[in-house]
Amino acid sequence: MARLNETSMRIANDILGRYPVRKSALIPLLHLAQEQDGWVSEEAMAHIAELIGITPAEVLGTCSFYEMFKRSPVGEYRINICHGISCHLVGAEDLIEHAEHTLGVRAGSITDDGKISFEGVECIAACTEAPCLQVNYRYRNNVTTDDFDELVEGIRNGSVAVPPHGTLAATRQLIPEDKAAGNAMVDDPTPPAWWPAPQPEEGSANG
Repeated sequence: MARLNETSMRIANDILGRYPVRKSALIPLLHLAQEQDGWVSEEAMAHIAELIGITPAEVLGTCSFYEMFKRSPVGEYRINICHGISCHLVGAEDLIEHAEHTLGVRAGSITDDGKISFEGVECIAACTEAPCLQVNYRYRNNVTTDDFDELVEGIRNGSVAVPPHGTLAATRQLIPEDKAAGNAMVDDPTPPAWWPAPQPEEGSANG
């Protein structure tokens, strides 16, 4: 897959402008790469390393730590079916088997049209609503096999209102220049202009 494209680079430059230490922009840039392609490729990680002045190995170290970043292609809609203990006790394994039958692929795979991928995952913190799943990290609770089939049909006909995998938000944050507090280097001993002046301690000679 590609490095960051021209459109992504315009956004990347805006992101970089918010951080006095460029490597602090690592996670936002990983999100941007995933928003572009649906996953984070080695080429994208190398490009990010160049932009923020660290090694590709350091980018990989962060990317591989977080579950939300995918380093291989996934479906446009990614379904996580919880098989933690609460979901397991009320039929999660049967739901996963049913999903394999409905989608025609094994857990961890992508449908032939590239539309849907799914896998069994550990607890997603909705134990009182078991069995549960996520579609691109949006929750569906108390899911039956009929519910799953309805979900898949909705994804394929476009009636499920869930953005494609990697999409962050419909509106990206924009801070006007006259509203920004400004950046300050962490190792600069000079406080920014808006920082309150220190007050003398009570009982001191100057108090």
